[in-house]
Amino acid sequence: MTTLATISFHFEFWPLLVILALAWIVPMGSSLLKLQKIPSVVLEIILGYIVGRHLLTNADDTSMQILDFLALTGFIFIMFLSGLEINMDDIRDSFPRNIKGLRNFVHNPLLMATLYFIICLVISYAGSELLAGMAGIDNTWYFALIMVTTSVGIILPVLKNRGETKSSFGQMIITSAAVSDIFSIILFTFTAYILKHSFKPEILLILVLFALLYLMYNLGHRLRHIPVLKKISFQLSHAASQLSIRGTSLLVFTFVVISQFISTEVVLLGAFLSGILLSSFLHKERSLLMVKLDGMGYGFFIPIFFIMVGVRFDPLALTEFESSLLPLLLAILTLMFAIKIIPSLIWAKSYGLKRSLSGGFLLSSRLSLIIAAAAVGLELGVISTGINALFIIMAIISCLISPMIYNLINKDVKAPSSRTIIVGGSSKGVLLSRRLTLHEKQSVIIENDNKRYRDLVSKGMKSVRGDGLDPLTYKNLSLSSENSVFVDTGSDENNIRICKMLKEELLHDRIISVAHHLDVENKLNALGIDTVDTRRVLSTEIENLIIRPITYNSLIDSFEHFTLEEISITRNEIDGRAVKNIAFHKDAILILVKRGNNIFIPKGDSHLRLGDTVNILGTGTALEMAREIFTGNKFS
Repeated sequence: MTTLATISFHFEFWPLLVILALAWIVPMGSSLLKLQKIPSVVLEIILGYIVGRHLLTNADDTSMQILDFLALTGFIFIMFLSGLEINMDDIRDSFPRNIKGLRNFVHNPLLMATLYFIICLVISYAGSELLAGMAGIDNTWYFALIMVTTSVGIILPVLKNRGETKSSFGQMIITSAAVSDIFSIILFTFTAYILKHSFKPEILLILVLFALLYLMYNLGHRLRHIPVLKKISFQLSHAASQLSIRGTSLLVFTFVVISQFISTEVVLLGAFLSGILLSSFLHKERSLLMVKLDGMGYGFFIPIFFIMVGVRFDPLALTEFESSLLPLLLAILTLMFAIKIIPSLIWAKSYGLKRSLSGGFLLSSRLSLIIAAAAVGLELGVISTGINALFIIMAIISCLISPMIYNLINKDVKAPSSRTIIVGGSSKGVLLSRRLTLHEKQSVIIENDNKRYRDLVSKGMKSVRGDGLDPLTYKNLSLSSENSVFVDTGSDENNIRICKMLKEELLHDRIISVAHHLDVENKLNALGIDTVDTRRVLSTEIENLIIRPITYNSLIDSFEHFTLEEISITRNEIDGRAVKNIAFHKDAILILVKRGNNIFIPKGDSHLRLGDTVNILGTGTALEMAREIFTGNKFS
């Protein structure tokens, strides 16, 4: 055996090479063959099965054990990143406050998502009981839990590509998926523990994970404000030590190891909770760390997991159903969709029947969690190898057709309104309205003082007389989730009260206000309101005049002619097209492209993708043409 120090080179690397080559080929081939609408994990499972039958048949047991270990690590990363996908700020903001009547209940995403999950679970259990005889199901409760899962990882990209993540309906779908994930994983963990160990007092050890979550949450918030630790973390996070990545890995496997001490079935919950914990810390720092974690997970470990699912897939297991295979397949597929679609009718009054049903179809997407839960069930002996194989097939089918049906039902997506509602006819509000007009953007000013209101109207400003604290004022203006609201009444106390009402009663997110003092800024930030610090703005303007006076004055002087605008690409024809092949107006220039958490300066050979956000500088006419090119719509 050849060694270098204490490192052994005895292991064979060619099986890992085959898996990594496949992981690289899938996204490359998907892009070249225009198969981006098919989730890459589906292709990984299918090609993994082919490779397992033809290339890995001669791999030795040690190599396959190493691949299984890496696949398990990939599974842990999936659960961790699933928890990380959940925006705890949104969940926290949705906690009911002063629920008065049915209207507030119906418009609260968290309450409606919880009700949605309960109805899904009831239908799933009833359907599982009906299928028990046909499929030979030993434990209908566990089977029902598998069926009630969903996939945030499939749902989020679909909503992002359509620009619906910030809409009220989009938030309802995302919250419902997140709540389904959270409750499913918790119920899975307790059920699996009871099935393996029976109901014993030791089951309360699972609560140790929640206690650990609480303790580390409080400890983390205290440590992050210590100046010395903040300085060291910043200095080392981008250095060779990559402190943030090492700390994240330590966090994840702390939860995983403690979970293993409790029981192996608890690992799934432990990894998920570690993701939720980190999500609660990231906030605005999320982007850079997310890029690094996505690189670790989706770049290495997670593809190995899904490819190994394909490698280990045994189609012969389906022979246990003999002639009943096709009817059983159709019955389970029908139940999987019914579980998610029927409860979606609770949204019909708020969003319409057609849109609500489309949301039910999208939530029918299932992937990693259903595969993981089925694998645990197989190990526990509560589902057969045939049922496990059926669930893998069901996951592939649901991921393929659910997003397609959603897009088919929701063909007509209206371009988001760019209207801004300005609360308070102050000099800043009036100036903002005028500048937005230069951008060809709509705005309306809410003013309660009659004299000032008449003055605004006489100057040709679009204004309404109303109280900024009255929810009816915004209802009359048809406030939508796409509208921005700028609050500046001249009183810090009124600004805070109005922002709180908009956030908690109307559940509006796009709110901006002015902060003249640090304590006001802290109160607004606690509500999740974007603030403008007048002192900082003034300092920045003076800095520009000192450091870059020519550039700054040129931009100010040309403001009426040239504008910088962000445009999200939603037009299918642009997907995959090179920048040099796009006919821009002569008075427009593409400056930056934001893709996911990455920002880059485009070159002629750079290819644009659906969901990219492009930053374009140009005249009003040139920007209007750019909107048509990238979205197919004219924004008013």
